[in-house]
Amino acid sequence: MISSLRGTVLHTGADSVVVEVGGVGLSVAVPVDVARTARTGEQILLHTHLIVREDQLALFGFAERDELEVFAILLGVTGVGPKSALGVLSGLTIEQIAEAVANEDDKPFRKVSGIGPKTAKLIALQLQGKLAAPAPSAARVGGAPHDVVSQVTQAVTGLGWPERVAADAVAAAAETASDADRASVQALLRLTLAALGPAQPGGARG
Repeated sequence: MISSLRGTVLHTGADSVVVEVGGVGLSVAVPVDVARTARTGEQILLHTHLIVREDQLALFGFAERDELEVFAILLGVTGVGPKSALGVLSGLTIEQIAEAVANEDDKPFRKVSGIGPKTAKLIALQLQGKLAAPAPSAARVGGAPHDVVSQVTQAVTGLGWPERVAADAVAAAAETASDADRASVQALLRLTLAALGPAQPGGARG
């Protein structure tokens, strides 16, 4: 089992990266935020899960170990394959997954491509007791008021970006914004969209 790999990024796609390890280029399916932030020529460390089939070897990689663990848990849900599990982790943070499961709320999972209502319900039910309880929402994110962050995140997801990518981008923008910009929905939204760049949201999910 290949549990992790470190190497140089040779190529990035919408939901994959090619990493050179020991002179061999390995194609790894990754969440969209990893693909978006990976840079050609730079080093990357991924925690990986190898899927072995009769006609295929497929590697799935994650920036954090806990994401890999949740990926493995999702694979145990009836009807969830590796691509669907990766889709969940592309669209939702671990905290959002844990919150949805704690509330038995299947709506966030229905938004994931390839997951229908029945499978979404199974995820919300079968993950009960398998994830850590969600942490209480912080009053401020990156120094910005929570209500401002929430509105900006909703606006970005409304433009087609996955919720996870939107949340990470808003938090990053808030970290570097001025106090006045952090308190303004319009200003923080402008900074977030500038950080996300010209990539097409529709292609971000893969």
